[in-house]
Amino acid sequence: MSFASVRIVTDRLDELVAFYERVTGQQAERPAPVFAQFSGPGAVLAIASTATVAMLGGALVPAMNRSVFIEFEVVDVDGDFARLHPEPEDVVLEPTTMPWGNRSALLRDPDGNIVNLFSKPAT
Repeated sequence: MSFASVRIVTDRLDELVAFYERVTGQQAERPAPVFAQFSGPGAVLAIASTATVAMLGGALVPAMNRSVFIEFEVVDVDGDFARLHPEPEDVVLEPTTMPWGNRSALLRDPDGNIVNLFSKPAT
């Protein structure tokens, strides 16, 4: 088995795509107007309109996540955090060195999902 992707289902597709384009520094692939994805080392982050899952009868509800982090390993947590200019209400944790050594900054995307920008300690 191979891990393939994480998909965020949203009613705010263009806003989420623009947010993750800023976070990743890459332009999303848009194979259809209701779907976008970011490919790179690791896994794919997919963002889809609720129209893509309508047949599931409400099994997926946008902007309701309260348990998952979407994590990006970065070289410079402080620099990336400053570059993104998050609104104060979107900041969950300013750049902080965690007890286990990672440097992390947590912010919310437009749907309220938690995004963790982190770097591992130098070895």
